[in-house]
Amino acid sequence: MRRKLKIKTGDIVKVIAGNQKGTQGKVLRVFANKNRAIVEGVNVVKKHNKPNANNPKGGITEKELSIDISNISLITSDGQPTRVGFKIENDKKVRFSKKSDEVL
Repeated sequence: MRRKLKIKTGDIVKVIAGNQKGTQGKVLRVFANKNRAIVEGVNVVKKHNKPNANNPKGGITEKELSIDISNISLITSDGQPTRVGFKIENDKKVRFSKKSDEVL
């Protein structure tokens, strides 16, 4: 079952709950079926890699893990977190900010 999410890839969001609260970042990927998203610079973990044919030295790499959609909020042009609504403008369905009524 696919859900209709109000956050899309490329949006600038702010984390509103959890250890990373207050952090802003760009949405890199959205997993609609899991209700999660990967945000740039948020929920970064270190992964230890064993040496193999592709990476002979091994080492430690950093990667972003997903965060629940309910813990992030879309940012308006003036930097305020806002809820998102949908409306019809010129026969097109558009997202708009419920705080400032601007089209996103």
